[in-house]
Amino acid sequence: MSKNTSRRRFLATSAATLGAPLILPSRVLGRDGATAPNSKIRLACIGVGGMGSGNLNSFLSDERVEVVAVCDADANHRESARAAAKLQPGDAYRDFREVLARPDVDAVMNATPDHWHACIATAAAAAGKDLYTEKPLASGIADGRAICQAVEKYHRVLQCGTWRRSGMKTRLACEWVRNGHIGDLKVIEIGVPGKFQVSGNFDGTEPIQNAPAHLDYPMWLGPAPDAPYSPARGHFNFRWIEDYAPGYITDWGAHFLDVAQWGAGTDDTSPTEISATSVLRRDKGIYNAPESFRIEYLYANGTKIVMATSTDPKDWGIRFVGSKGTIFTENDRLETDPPSLRAVRPKDGDVQLFVSTNHHRNFIDAVLSRGRTAAPAPIAQRAAALCHLGAISASLGRPLKYDPTAENFGSDAAANALLARPIRAPWRLTA
Repeated sequence: MSKNTSRRRFLATSAATLGAPLILPSRVLGRDGATAPNSKIRLACIGVGGMGSGNLNSFLSDERVEVVAVCDADANHRESARAAAKLQPGDAYRDFREVLARPDVDAVMNATPDHWHACIATAAAAAGKDLYTEKPLASGIADGRAICQAVEKYHRVLQCGTWRRSGMKTRLACEWVRNGHIGDLKVIEIGVPGKFQVSGNFDGTEPIQNAPAHLDYPMWLGPAPDAPYSPARGHFNFRWIEDYAPGYITDWGAHFLDVAQWGAGTDDTSPTEISATSVLRRDKGIYNAPESFRIEYLYANGTKIVMATSTDPKDWGIRFVGSKGTIFTENDRLETDPPSLRAVRPKDGDVQLFVSTNHHRNFIDAVLSRGRTAAPAPIAQRAAALCHLGAISASLGRPLKYDPTAENFGSDAAANALLARPIRAPWRLTA
Protein backbone atom coordinates (compact mmCIF):
# COMPACT_ATOMS: atom_id res chain seq x y z
CA MET A 1 0.00 0.00 0.00
CA SER A 2 1.48 3.40 -0.95
CA LYS A 3 2.03 6.16 1.56
CA ASN A 4 -0.67 8.20 -0.16
CA THR A 5 -3.39 5.63 0.47
CA SER A 6 -5.78 7.19 2.92
CA ARG A 7 -7.01 5.49 6.06
CA ARG A 8 -10.58 5.67 4.78
CA ARG A 9 -9.69 3.99 1.48
CA PHE A 10 -7.67 1.31 3.29
CA LEU A 11 -10.61 0.46 5.53
CA ALA A 12 -12.99 0.26 2.58
CA THR A 13 -10.56 -1.93 0.61
CA SER A 14 -10.11 -4.23 3.60
CA ALA A 15 -13.87 -4.70 3.85
CA ALA A 16 -14.14 -5.63 0.20
CA THR A 17 -11.26 -8.09 0.51
CA LEU A 18 -12.92 -9.82 3.42
CA GLY A 19 -16.19 -10.02 1.49
CA ALA A 20 -18.19 -8.61 4.37
CA PRO A 21 -19.55 -5.17 5.25
CA LEU A 22 -17.36 -3.18 7.61
CA ILE A 23 -19.40 -1.22 10.14
CA LEU A 24 -17.56 1.92 11.21
CA PRO A 25 -18.47 4.45 13.87
CA SER A 26 -19.63 7.70 12.26
CA ARG A 27 -16.79 9.60 13.92
CA VAL A 28 -14.27 7.57 11.90
CA LEU A 29 -15.78 8.86 8.67
CA GLY A 30 -16.07 12.39 9.93
CA ARG A 31 -19.84 12.42 10.29
CA ASP A 32 -22.13 13.69 13.04
CA GLY A 33 -20.04 16.83 13.44
CA ALA A 34 -16.80 14.90 13.97
CA THR A 35 -13.60 15.28 12.01
CA ALA A 36 -12.07 12.15 10.55
CA PRO A 37 -8.97 11.16 12.57
CA ASN A 38 -6.71 11.29 9.50
CA SER A 39 -7.81 14.85 8.69
CA LYS A 40 -6.50 18.16 9.90
CA ILE A 41 -8.81 20.57 11.68
CA ARG A 42 -9.42 23.45 9.31
CA LEU A 43 -9.46 26.55 11.48
CA ALA A 44 -10.48 30.14 10.76
CA CYS A 45 -9.26 32.90 13.08
CA ILE A 46 -11.57 35.88 13.69
CA GLY A 47 -9.99 38.85 15.46
CA VAL A 48 -6.25 38.51 14.93
CA GLY A 49 -4.75 41.44 16.82
CA GLY A 50 -3.55 41.18 20.42
CA MET A 51 -4.69 37.89 21.95
CA GLY A 52 -5.91 36.76 18.54
CA SER A 53 -2.38 36.94 17.19
CA GLY A 54 -1.08 34.82 20.06
CA ASN A 55 -3.87 32.29 19.63
CA LEU A 56 -3.18 32.09 15.90
CA ASN A 57 0.48 31.31 16.52
CA SER A 58 -0.41 28.63 19.05
CA PHE A 59 -2.73 26.90 16.60
CA LEU A 60 -0.19 27.20 13.79
CA SER A 61 2.22 25.21 15.95
CA ASP A 62 -0.26 22.31 16.28
CA GLU A 63 0.45 19.73 13.59
CA ARG A 64 -3.23 18.71 13.59
CA VAL A 65 -4.43 22.17 12.54
CA GLU A 66 -4.57 23.90 9.17
CA VAL A 67 -5.44 27.59 9.38
CA VAL A 68 -7.49 28.27 6.24
CA ALA A 69 -8.81 31.80 6.84
CA VAL A 70 -8.27 34.93 8.92
CA CYS A 71 -10.67 37.79 9.58
CA ASP A 72 -10.34 41.23 11.15
CA ALA A 73 -11.90 44.67 10.76
CA ASP A 74 -8.35 46.10 10.77
CA ALA A 75 -6.52 45.48 7.48
CA ASN A 76 -3.14 45.74 9.21
CA HIS A 77 -4.03 42.92 11.60
CA ARG A 78 -5.53 40.97 8.75
CA GLU A 79 -2.45 41.20 6.57
CA SER A 80 -0.06 40.27 9.39
CA ALA A 81 -2.17 37.21 10.20
CA ARG A 82 -2.46 36.23 6.54
CA ALA A 83 1.30 36.35 6.20
CA ALA A 84 1.84 34.35 9.39
CA ALA A 85 -0.57 31.65 8.21
CA LYS A 86 0.84 31.76 4.63
CA LEU A 87 -2.59 32.26 3.09
CA GLN A 88 -3.68 33.70 -0.21
CA PRO A 89 -5.22 37.21 -0.24
CA GLY A 90 -8.65 35.70 -0.86
CA ASP A 91 -8.46 33.87 2.47
CA ALA A 92 -8.32 37.12 4.48
CA TYR A 93 -11.72 38.61 5.36
CA ARG A 94 -13.20 41.76 6.85
CA ASP A 95 -16.63 40.22 7.61
CA PHE A 96 -16.85 37.12 9.82
CA ARG A 97 -20.08 36.03 8.10
CA GLU A 98 -18.12 35.20 4.96
CA VAL A 99 -15.82 33.00 7.04
CA LEU A 100 -18.69 31.12 8.65
CA ALA A 101 -20.23 30.51 5.23
CA ARG A 102 -17.18 28.53 4.10
CA PRO A 103 -17.96 24.80 4.13
CA ASP A 104 -14.29 23.89 4.52
CA VAL A 105 -14.04 25.56 7.97
CA ASP A 106 -14.36 23.08 10.86
CA ALA A 107 -13.71 25.45 13.75
CA VAL A 108 -13.12 29.11 14.50
CA MET A 109 -11.04 31.07 16.96
CA ASN A 110 -12.74 34.28 18.10
CA ALA A 111 -10.63 36.97 19.78
CA THR A 112 -12.72 40.01 18.94
CA PRO A 113 -13.60 42.60 21.63
CA ASP A 114 -16.08 41.44 24.27
CA HIS A 115 -19.12 43.11 22.69
CA TRP A 116 -18.78 40.83 19.64
CA HIS A 117 -18.46 37.49 21.47
CA ALA A 118 -22.10 36.42 21.64
CA CYS A 119 -23.10 37.38 18.08
CA ILE A 120 -20.14 35.53 16.60
CA ALA A 121 -20.35 32.52 18.93
CA THR A 122 -24.04 31.84 18.32
CA ALA A 123 -23.62 32.31 14.57
CA ALA A 124 -20.61 29.96 14.56
CA ALA A 125 -22.55 27.27 16.41
CA ALA A 126 -25.48 27.56 14.01
CA ALA A 127 -23.06 27.29 11.10
CA GLY A 128 -21.73 23.99 12.48
CA LYS A 129 -18.37 25.33 13.63
CA ASP A 130 -16.62 24.44 16.87
CA LEU A 131 -15.32 27.46 18.76
CA TYR A 132 -12.33 28.65 20.73
CA THR A 133 -13.50 31.99 22.13
CA GLU A 134 -11.71 34.55 24.24
CA LYS A 135 -12.88 35.39 27.74
CA PRO A 136 -15.28 36.50 29.04
CA LEU A 137 -17.69 34.14 27.34
CA ALA A 138 -20.01 37.07 26.58
CA SER A 139 -20.54 40.70 27.58
CA GLY A 140 -23.71 39.93 29.53
CA ILE A 141 -25.31 37.13 31.54
CA ALA A 142 -28.22 36.53 29.16
CA ASP A 143 -25.85 36.69 26.16
CA GLY A 144 -23.67 34.00 27.72
CA ARG A 145 -26.65 31.76 28.33
CA ALA A 146 -27.59 32.17 24.66
CA ILE A 147 -24.14 30.86 23.73
CA CYS A 148 -24.59 27.85 26.00
CA GLN A 149 -27.94 27.09 24.40
CA ALA A 150 -26.53 27.41 20.87
CA VAL A 151 -23.58 25.14 21.66
CA GLU A 152 -25.93 22.52 23.07
CA LYS A 153 -28.48 22.83 20.27
CA TYR A 154 -25.94 22.44 17.48
CA HIS A 155 -23.73 19.91 19.29
CA ARG A 156 -20.62 22.08 19.16
CA VAL A 157 -17.37 21.97 21.10
CA LEU A 158 -16.44 25.23 22.86
CA GLN A 159 -13.30 26.21 24.72
CA CYS A 160 -13.26 29.56 26.52
CA GLY A 161 -9.88 31.25 26.75
CA THR A 162 -9.74 31.03 30.56
CA TRP A 163 -6.42 29.23 30.13
CA ARG A 164 -5.47 29.00 33.80
CA ARG A 165 -7.55 25.81 33.84
CA SER A 166 -4.73 24.31 31.78
CA GLY A 167 -2.08 25.35 34.29
CA MET A 168 -0.65 22.63 36.53
CA LYS A 169 -0.07 24.92 39.52
CA THR A 170 -3.58 26.33 39.33
CA ARG A 171 -5.04 22.83 39.20
CA LEU A 172 -2.92 21.66 42.16
CA ALA A 173 -4.02 24.66 44.22
CA CYS A 174 -7.68 23.95 43.49
CA GLU A 175 -7.29 20.25 44.25
CA TRP A 176 -5.64 20.99 47.59
CA VAL A 177 -8.52 23.30 48.50
CA ARG A 178 -11.18 20.84 47.31
CA ASN A 179 -9.57 18.02 49.32
CA GLY A 180 -9.56 19.99 52.58
CA HIS A 181 -5.82 20.57 52.96
CA ILE A 182 -6.39 24.12 54.24
CA GLY A 183 -9.35 23.06 56.37
CA ASP A 184 -12.74 24.71 55.94
CA LEU A 185 -12.68 27.32 53.18
CA LYS A 186 -13.44 30.70 54.77
CA VAL A 187 -12.97 33.22 51.99
CA ILE A 188 -11.37 33.58 48.56
CA GLU A 189 -9.47 36.84 48.13
CA ILE A 190 -8.81 38.11 44.61
CA GLY A 191 -6.54 41.00 43.73
CA VAL A 192 -6.60 42.80 40.38
CA PRO A 193 -4.85 45.98 39.15
CA GLY A 194 -6.18 49.28 40.42
CA LYS A 195 -5.10 51.49 37.53
CA PHE A 196 -5.90 51.03 33.85
CA GLN A 197 -2.89 49.88 31.87
CA VAL A 198 -3.74 51.90 28.77
CA SER A 199 -2.06 50.88 25.53
CA GLY A 200 -0.52 53.90 23.79
CA ASN A 201 -0.13 57.41 25.07
CA PHE A 202 -3.87 58.00 25.57
CA ASP A 203 -5.87 59.38 28.47
CA GLY A 204 -9.32 59.04 26.91
CA THR A 205 -9.76 62.75 26.17
CA GLU A 206 -8.36 62.62 22.63
CA PRO A 207 -10.43 64.53 20.03
CA ILE A 208 -12.83 62.87 17.63
CA GLN A 209 -11.39 62.22 14.18
CA ASN A 210 -11.94 60.15 11.07
CA ALA A 211 -11.11 56.47 11.40
CA PRO A 212 -7.93 55.42 9.58
CA ALA A 213 -8.33 53.89 6.13
CA HIS A 214 -7.13 50.47 7.28
CA LEU A 215 -9.90 50.15 9.91
CA ASP A 216 -13.51 49.32 9.09
CA TYR A 217 -14.77 51.19 12.13
CA PRO A 218 -18.50 50.43 11.68
CA MET A 219 -17.62 46.71 11.61
CA TRP A 220 -15.43 47.12 14.70
CA LEU A 221 -18.35 48.76 16.54
CA GLY A 222 -20.79 46.11 15.32
CA PRO A 223 -23.53 45.51 17.91
CA ALA A 224 -22.22 48.15 20.35
CA PRO A 225 -23.76 51.64 20.51
CA ASP A 226 -22.78 54.02 17.75
CA ALA A 227 -19.94 56.31 18.80
CA PRO A 228 -17.54 58.68 17.06
CA TYR A 229 -14.06 57.37 16.36
CA SER A 230 -11.13 58.28 18.57
CA PRO A 231 -7.72 56.56 18.53
CA ALA A 232 -8.14 56.04 22.29
CA ARG A 233 -11.25 53.91 21.78
CA GLY A 234 -10.27 50.90 19.70
CA HIS A 235 -8.36 47.66 19.95
CA PHE A 236 -6.82 46.92 23.38
CA ASN A 237 -8.34 49.96 25.11
CA PHE A 238 -11.96 48.95 24.57
CA ARG A 239 -11.60 47.33 28.01
CA TRP A 240 -11.83 50.66 29.81
CA ILE A 241 -15.10 51.79 28.15
CA GLU A 242 -18.40 50.58 29.60
CA ASP A 243 -20.09 50.27 26.21
CA TYR A 244 -17.78 47.29 25.65
CA ALA A 245 -16.47 46.04 29.01
CA PRO A 246 -16.29 46.98 32.72
CA GLY A 247 -12.51 47.26 33.02
CA TYR A 248 -10.59 44.81 35.17
CA ILE A 249 -13.83 43.34 36.50
CA THR A 250 -13.88 41.23 33.35
CA ASP A 251 -10.39 41.69 31.94
CA TRP A 252 -8.66 39.97 34.88
CA GLY A 253 -11.74 39.00 36.85
CA ALA A 254 -12.80 36.54 34.14
CA HIS A 255 -9.62 34.56 34.82
CA PHE A 256 -9.41 34.90 38.60
CA LEU A 257 -13.10 34.41 39.37
CA ASP A 258 -12.99 31.31 37.17
CA VAL A 259 -10.17 29.89 39.32
CA ALA A 260 -12.11 30.79 42.47
CA GLN A 261 -15.14 28.87 41.18
CA TRP A 262 -12.95 25.86 40.35
CA GLY A 263 -11.32 25.77 43.76
CA ALA A 264 -14.58 26.32 45.64
CA GLY A 265 -16.43 23.63 43.67
CA THR A 266 -19.08 26.10 42.53
CA ASP A 267 -18.75 25.71 38.76
CA ASP A 268 -22.44 24.92 38.41
CA THR A 269 -23.87 27.83 40.37
CA SER A 270 -23.54 31.54 41.12
CA PRO A 271 -23.58 33.74 44.23
CA THR A 272 -26.88 34.84 45.70
CA GLU A 273 -25.69 38.18 47.11
CA ILE A 274 -23.37 40.68 45.44
CA SER A 275 -22.14 44.04 46.66
CA ALA A 276 -19.76 46.40 44.87
CA THR A 277 -18.37 49.22 47.00
CA SER A 278 -15.50 51.73 46.86
CA VAL A 279 -16.17 52.12 43.14
CA LEU A 280 -14.14 54.91 41.55
CA ARG A 281 -14.17 55.99 37.92
CA ARG A 282 -12.15 58.58 36.03
CA ASP A 283 -13.81 61.98 36.06
CA LYS A 284 -13.17 62.81 32.39
CA GLY A 285 -12.74 61.20 29.00
CA ILE A 286 -14.16 58.02 27.50
CA TYR A 287 -12.48 55.60 29.95
CA ASN A 288 -15.50 55.33 32.23
CA ALA A 289 -15.36 51.74 33.53
CA PRO A 290 -14.73 51.21 37.25
CA GLU A 291 -11.00 51.72 37.82
CA SER A 292 -10.94 50.71 41.47
CA PHE A 293 -13.51 48.73 43.44
CA ARG A 294 -14.25 46.09 46.05
CA ILE A 295 -16.81 43.41 45.21
CA GLU A 296 -18.12 40.82 47.68
CA TYR A 297 -19.89 37.67 46.52
CA LEU A 298 -21.78 35.37 48.87
CA TYR A 299 -23.05 31.90 47.88
CA ALA A 300 -25.95 29.98 49.34
CA ASN A 301 -23.51 27.45 50.84
CA GLY A 302 -21.61 30.19 52.67
CA THR A 303 -18.67 30.48 50.25
CA LYS A 304 -17.45 34.07 50.09
CA ILE A 305 -15.32 35.74 47.42
CA VAL A 306 -13.86 39.22 47.73
CA MET A 307 -12.35 40.83 44.63
CA ALA A 308 -10.59 44.16 45.12
CA THR A 309 -8.18 46.35 43.20
CA SER A 310 -4.61 46.92 44.31
CA THR A 311 -1.66 48.90 42.98
CA ASP A 312 0.77 46.26 44.31
CA PRO A 313 1.41 43.52 41.73
CA LYS A 314 2.16 41.06 44.55
CA ASP A 315 -1.56 41.14 45.39
CA TRP A 316 -2.71 40.19 41.89
CA GLY A 317 -3.98 36.63 42.02
CA ILE A 318 -6.21 34.27 43.99
CA ARG A 319 -5.77 33.48 47.69
CA PHE A 320 -7.79 30.65 49.23
CA VAL A 321 -8.08 31.21 52.99
CA GLY A 322 -9.02 28.22 55.11
CA SER A 323 -9.24 27.38 58.79
CA LYS A 324 -5.85 25.60 58.65
CA GLY A 325 -3.89 27.52 56.04
CA THR A 326 -3.82 29.51 52.82
CA ILE A 327 -2.94 28.93 49.19
CA PHE A 328 -2.07 31.70 46.73
CA THR A 329 -1.99 30.98 43.01
CA GLU A 330 -1.47 33.04 39.88
CA ASN A 331 0.06 31.69 36.70
CA ASP A 332 3.46 30.28 37.78
CA ARG A 333 3.13 31.43 41.41
CA LEU A 334 2.02 28.84 43.95
CA GLU A 335 2.51 29.79 47.61
CA THR A 336 1.24 27.92 50.63
CA ASP A 337 1.03 28.58 54.35
CA PRO A 338 2.17 26.36 55.93
CA PRO A 339 4.92 25.54 53.38
CA SER A 340 4.44 21.83 54.12
CA LEU A 341 1.32 21.93 51.95
CA ARG A 342 3.64 21.84 48.94
CA ALA A 343 4.47 18.23 49.82
CA VAL A 344 0.85 17.07 49.58
CA ARG A 345 0.31 14.24 47.12
CA PRO A 346 -3.05 12.84 45.95
CA LYS A 347 -4.41 9.68 47.52
CA ASP A 348 -7.22 7.31 46.67
CA GLY A 349 -10.60 8.95 46.99
CA ASP A 350 -9.33 12.50 46.52
CA VAL A 351 -11.05 14.94 44.20
CA GLN A 352 -9.03 14.99 41.00
CA LEU A 353 -9.83 17.83 38.63
CA PHE A 354 -9.85 17.83 34.84
CA VAL A 355 -6.31 17.70 33.47
CA SER A 356 -5.21 19.85 30.56
CA THR A 357 -1.63 20.99 30.04
CA ASN A 358 -2.15 23.12 26.94
CA HIS A 359 -5.36 25.10 26.44
CA HIS A 360 -5.18 25.33 22.65
CA ARG A 361 -4.22 21.69 22.14
CA ASN A 362 -6.95 20.62 24.55
CA PHE A 363 -9.47 22.37 22.28
CA ILE A 364 -8.22 20.45 19.25
CA ASP A 365 -8.25 17.20 21.28
CA ALA A 366 -11.93 17.81 22.01
CA VAL A 367 -12.78 18.74 18.42
CA LEU A 368 -11.29 15.45 17.26
CA SER A 369 -12.76 13.28 20.03
CA ARG A 370 -16.02 15.23 20.55
CA GLY A 371 -15.11 15.15 24.23
CA ARG A 372 -15.07 17.95 26.79
CA THR A 373 -12.74 20.90 27.04
CA ALA A 374 -11.05 22.38 30.08
CA ALA A 375 -13.34 25.44 29.95
CA PRO A 376 -16.64 24.46 28.28
CA ALA A 377 -19.54 26.84 27.78
CA PRO A 378 -21.52 26.13 31.00
CA ILE A 379 -18.45 26.63 33.20
CA ALA A 380 -17.34 29.72 31.29
CA GLN A 381 -20.86 31.13 31.57
CA ARG A 382 -20.85 30.87 35.38
CA ALA A 383 -17.40 32.47 35.62
CA ALA A 384 -18.38 35.34 33.34
CA ALA A 385 -21.62 35.79 35.27
CA LEU A 386 -19.62 36.67 38.40
CA CYS A 387 -17.94 39.46 36.48
CA HIS A 388 -21.23 40.83 35.19
CA LEU A 389 -22.91 40.56 38.59
CA GLY A 390 -20.16 42.69 40.08
CA ALA A 391 -20.36 45.19 37.23
CA ILE A 392 -24.15 45.49 37.60
CA SER A 393 -23.85 46.14 41.33
CA ALA A 394 -21.17 48.76 40.61
CA SER A 395 -23.37 50.38 37.97
CA LEU A 396 -26.45 50.57 40.20
CA GLY A 397 -24.45 51.55 43.27
CA ARG A 398 -26.15 49.07 45.61
CA PRO A 399 -26.16 45.42 46.75
CA LEU A 400 -28.08 42.84 44.74
CA LYS A 401 -29.80 39.53 45.38
CA TYR A 402 -29.53 36.98 42.57
CA ASP A 403 -31.25 33.70 41.71
CA PRO A 404 -28.58 31.32 40.30
CA THR A 405 -31.18 28.92 38.89
CA ALA A 406 -33.33 31.47 37.08
CA GLU A 407 -30.26 33.63 36.37
CA ASN A 408 -32.06 36.84 37.21
CA PHE A 409 -32.63 39.31 40.05
CA GLY A 410 -36.23 38.36 40.84
CA SER A 411 -38.44 41.44 41.03
CA ASP A 412 -35.53 43.90 40.73
CA ALA A 413 -36.45 45.43 37.37
CA ALA A 414 -33.51 47.83 37.21
CA ALA A 415 -31.01 45.03 37.71
CA ASN A 416 -32.82 42.67 35.32
CA ALA A 417 -32.61 45.32 32.63
CA LEU A 418 -28.82 44.90 32.74
CA LEU A 419 -28.72 41.12 32.29
CA ALA A 420 -28.09 41.52 28.57
CA ARG A 421 -26.33 44.26 26.66
CA PRO A 422 -28.41 45.92 23.93
CA ILE A 423 -27.48 44.72 20.43
CA ARG A 424 -27.62 47.32 17.69
CA ALA A 425 -29.34 46.33 14.45
CA PRO A 426 -28.75 44.63 12.10
CA TRP A 427 -26.72 42.41 14.41
CA ARG A 428 -28.40 39.75 16.52
CA LEU A 429 -27.90 36.54 18.41
CA THR A 430 -28.50 33.50 16.22
CA ALA A 431 -31.09 31.14 17.68
